[in-house]
Amino acid sequence: MADTLQFDLVTPERKLASVPATEVMIPGAEGDMTVMAGHAPTITTLRPGILKAIGPQGHLTFAVTGGFAEASGPSLSVLAEQAIPVDETSANIFDELVAEARSLAEVALPEDKALADKKVADLIALRASAGY
Repeated sequence: MADTLQFDLVTPERKLASVPATEVMIPGAEGDMTVMAGHAPTITTLRPGILKAIGPQGHLTFAVTGGFAEASGPSLSVLAEQAIPVDETSANIFDELVAEARSLAEVALPEDKALADKKVADLIALRASAGY
């Protein structure tokens, strides 16, 4: 069996996963990345996207809205703003996330407008990636 790393996914509300994984694909702010056992120490921000963990337990798939990930050789910790198991999502959930991001983008300061608009676009892409 391939080497595993300890994968933990938490939000401010709850712990969603604490499992061994052979690989975890995360939506990094600078692009998607895959973390496996022995990964170089890395800290990255997350953009809205799909996070997938593959391991002995099977596949776990989550929709995340942002946050941070810290990889070290034996572990990966993801601190997500929001994370929802994809099988628990619905079009209404994504519509609410997009509507909230749009309302924040409308009142964003000029220096924050581009980032707020990108978050809206990323959430729309997340909705499509989740099949809605």
